[in-house]
Amino acid sequence: MIHMNAKTIGFGTTAVVVTVYLAVVVAPGRTNPEMEQPSANYRPRTALEEQGRQLYIQYGCQYCHTQYVRKYDWGPTADRIAQAGDYFDDYAPQLGSNRNGPDLSQEGGQHTDDWHRAHFYNPRFTRPESFMPPFKYLKEPEIRALVAYVQSLGGRRADLRTQRQWRWRPQAIAAYEKGVDENIRWIHGHVPKGWLRVPNPYPITDASFKSGELIYQRHCLSCHGPVGDGQGPAVAFLYPPPFNFTTLRRHGLAGGATGGMLYYQIMNGITGTAMPAFKQELESEKIWDVSNYVAKQFIGIVDANTEPRGIDSAYEPPDELTYPKTTERIPEIVDKEPAPTKEDD
Repeated sequence: MIHMNAKTIGFGTTAVVVTVYLAVVVAPGRTNPEMEQPSANYRPRTALEEQGRQLYIQYGCQYCHTQYVRKYDWGPTADRIAQAGDYFDDYAPQLGSNRNGPDLSQEGGQHTDDWHRAHFYNPRFTRPESFMPPFKYLKEPEIRALVAYVQSLGGRRADLRTQRQWRWRPQAIAAYEKGVDENIRWIHGHVPKGWLRVPNPYPITDASFKSGELIYQRHCLSCHGPVGDGQGPAVAFLYPPPFNFTTLRRHGLAGGATGGMLYYQIMNGITGTAMPAFKQELESEKIWDVSNYVAKQFIGIVDANTEPRGIDSAYEPPDELTYPKTTERIPEIVDKEPAPTKEDD
């Protein structure tokens, strides 16, 4: 019989902990060949990115942000499922344990550098509902390193997205610096003509307008401002600055200030500027609702539910002016047996 004392209990506890560590931590790394080979998406970090990684760890970013995507927890910024080889030579991988904030494993290139600068200074400047603490006390070298690290997350695929941002950035800046009209022409010139001719298919109702207003406050106000003039709190960090919606009044529907144009830009963003794509965060109806809100509230030109029209959506609130004038019930469609045919005789 084993005599239970402090020494025996301590030895047994240590044995259990060591066994669990070997089984859960050491054994998988020794038996999984993928851990020993980099994935096709892996690339080593630069010295600046490594410095940013150390700051990321130092400030505890991994407490709220994960860096892995599994097949059953796909998130808005997910580009691919994580592979063991993505973390090759990454000790220790910053996988994280909670997603109080979004997953960052593929964040690189999703936003521009100046967007991240505004976000680190005060997260509410880019995400009004964020509860991430501000890092405005960071010095310029630290900000530069953190931005470089975050833009590296996602490996080679992130590099392609980041290169795309930098390729379009000079064109966006040049168009802005040539004045309002040239900037509008440049923006409209990169929207497919089909979208420029598409009106917003949904009418503006009290409910849809309130929905659009809430979406604007949650996703748009900090950059475009409360009156849509592009003077939100983030403007001091962003260049070219956020778009001033009120300038679209001078061009009208003929110039492309349509619901379709707004939808396309909100869905895909404007690469090279701080305007991100929202197609992974907002479903279709929400994009149409916020498009209607911007059109009515800031532009003053509304094409909602106008021609060309298709079949009304099955889920679309009726206009009170078009309610049926009769109280008669709509005849019910009754399934009937088909008339006999010659083959049935």
